[in-house]
Amino acid sequence: MKFHKQNFHVGERAGAAPEPGQFEPGPFRKSRPPEPLHFEVNLVAQAHDKQQKTGTVQVNIPGFSPVTLYCDEQPPVGDDQAPPPLAFFAAGIGFCLMTHMTDILNTRKIEVTSMRLEQRVRFMTNLGTMRELGYRTEGTCEAVETHVIIDSPEAPEKIHALLEEAEGACMAHHALRNPIPWSTRLVHNGVEIDSRGSGD
Repeated sequence: MKFHKQNFHVGERAGAAPEPGQFEPGPFRKSRPPEPLHFEVNLVAQAHDKQQKTGTVQVNIPGFSPVTLYCDEQPPVGDDQAPPPLAFFAAGIGFCLMTHMTDILNTRKIEVTSMRLEQRVRFMTNLGTMRELGYRTEGTCEAVETHVIIDSPEAPEKIHALLEEAEGACMAHHALRNPIPWSTRLVHNGVEIDSRGSGD
């Protein structure tokens, strides 16, 4: 898929679900309260010219359409025709927390006049140094700073409880705050040459 010059792309509804070849997407299984719902988000991404990438992603809960997202980097390595990966990462953190806050305040009938989230995510990379001097690439996520600004006639204790419950329910925040199992496989010319994970 080619990007068009001078156009900025974020995404669009995809015509079909992602079709991974290295794993079998799990089926959606409806839960019965009080059992929790288990679901997955599947992504298939493809590299294109320079730093251009496309990815089809879908939540496997019925009702969620597959989406094609575009990704790029800044010149000279990219063409700045789509958001970079870390923009999607940071936005996902903030939007996930706001989704849970909105769901909880509506369910609990908490009156909120306005709600805004401001967030700063700090990163470190030696990518530029690596390219120029040949060092091994390293990077870290140094901090996530979230500011939730709410106007409401409710008591402060009720709004505080809203945030606490939302943070406890937010799956993105859970992944940031807790070690989770991870695994990576490398397939070269159809042959697996590396497989590692948090259990190694």
